[in-house]
Amino acid sequence: MTRLLHAELLKLRTTRTFVALAAGAVAASLLLVILTTSLSTVDENSLRALLASSPGASFVLLLSAVGITGEWRHRTIASSILAAPDRLRLLAAKTIAYALAGVAVSLVVTASIMIAATLIVSARGEATLGLIDLADVLWRSLAVGALLGALGIGLGALLRNQIVTVTALLILGLVLEPTLVQLVPAVGRFGPTVGAPSGILDVAIDPSVEAGTLLAPGLAAAVSIGWVSATFASAAALLRGRDLI
Repeated sequence: MTRLLHAELLKLRTTRTFVALAAGAVAASLLLVILTTSLSTVDENSLRALLASSPGASFVLLLSAVGITGEWRHRTIASSILAAPDRLRLLAAKTIAYALAGVAVSLVVTASIMIAATLIVSARGEATLGLIDLADVLWRSLAVGALLGALGIGLGALLRNQIVTVTALLILGLVLEPTLVQLVPAVGRFGPTVGAPSGILDVAIDPSVEAGTLLAPGLAAAVSIGWVSATFASAAALLRGRDLI
């Protein structure tokens, strides 16, 4: 298992898609934070919400989905399984690798926007977040990054087609879940890409989601783990029994 994990991490580090999406996550998050803190007045609560709701988490989900579906798109899944015949162990290695990648991307994104926001807000003479508040935002962001990285692998392995998977994730995260939270908040807050992650962050990722509808952080984490486990189990069952091509 260790060798499989090392191989997946090496594959990640040497893939241009990973570098491009990671750079995109940092650039988009920095742009949002710099424009918001430069052009408007922010208090401590709004600053915390801004840092916690950066688009970095969405990039992590897309990164893992693109990574696993790329195995079918580029016809490399057969060679991967020939090198590691135990399909369950291979899927587990990919899930762990992309969870770690989610942590790494979230760390870089969150640290970058924290530094930028603190410098800009301090220069304007406004109140900044203390170390305890920054640390709280950081660990929550890392947890969401790990869970979304793992979730993307399960969903991608279920759907296999890259375009279908990315389109489905965009529709789910940008349209269906926010709409469901607005119309039926008791159900929508359990969603895998917006509802539960917002609960972990204790800040609504989508501006249309009201903070009062969110799950408690502990329950939200349990729900997210449940989504990851369900998609992993379903993907593992399908991967064992279906053709590779």
